Amino acid sequence: MVAIVGAANVGKSTLVNALVGEKVTIVSPVVQTTRNLVRAILTEPRGQLVFIDTPGVHKAKYDLGRLMNRMARGAVEGVDVVLLMLDASRPPREEDEGWMRRLMRPDQEGSALLVLNKSDQDRDLSSEYEALWARVAEEKQWTREPEWRRISALTGSGVEELMSRLFALVPPGPYLFPEDVLTDYPRKLAMADVIREKYVTRLKDELPHAIAIWIEDIEESPQRLVVHGTVYVDRHSQKGIVLGSKGRLLKSVCHEAGKELSDWCEQPVTVKLWVKCEKDWSRNFWMLKKLGYA
Repeated sequence: MVAIVGAANVGKSTLVNALVGEKVTIVSPVVQTTRNLVRAILTEPRGQLVFIDTPGVHKAKYDLGRLMNRMARGAVEGVDVVLLMLDASRPPREEDEGWMRRLMRPDQEGSALLVLNKSDQDRDLSSEYEALWARVAEEKQWTREPEWRRISALTGSGVEELMSRLFALVPPGPYLFPEDVLTDYPRKLAMADVIREKYVTRLKDELPHAIAIWIEDIEESPQRLVVHGTVYVDRHSQKGIVLGSKGRLLKSVCHEAGKELSDWCEQPVTVKLWVKCEKDWSRNFWMLKKLGYA
């Protein structure tokens, strides 16, 4: 079990997909795209690794953000390796230091890797992260030397070497999942994430954190799947943004999500969405529970 953790938007989901060779978790340049723990399972001749993609830790304002942070921090418990991802193209943030302190706790189990991502970028601030680790280690009187890796999850540079190191670090044991399983993420939640990704990509920072997707029903037949879902927003004024002019954005999202889900399900998929306002859903525990976030 390998927990991949770090601040928001450092490339955790991109790395998970690169490691398993398939798209298991959604990706976008918008922070806080990942809202759940997603397990991606790689089984190959060397053995089986289970990667846990986690939400990016951030300064939470609402219940949803606090739940995401709690999920991410809890993901490091009971795993064999904690892989802390750091964005070497930008200066360290408070969240990066927080994770370093977490890895130095006496009760932290398993091995730890510090992975400097985005090595394909012109700006390289790796030395600042190394200096930050040294400062925290001196304060904590931590004497164990860290293991650093440099990669680009986007281009694949250093990913295979990282994979080999992970296989060397994990202890031998029985497979945790059948060999043909790629993820144990519930199908409805995975479909909802694919739909939400299309909105996040289109709307960028305009609205994505106000949107949630709930899959109401899946009609199954040998010829086609029909996915019925609801797009939740927390203000009536946001419904028009989600619909787009004359409903064009909603139709486009349905089409793009249906196309991706068709490839995933290996049969035609039609997506039908309705837009509904659920005021302050991100602060409503029962809504968060329904949506799979609590």
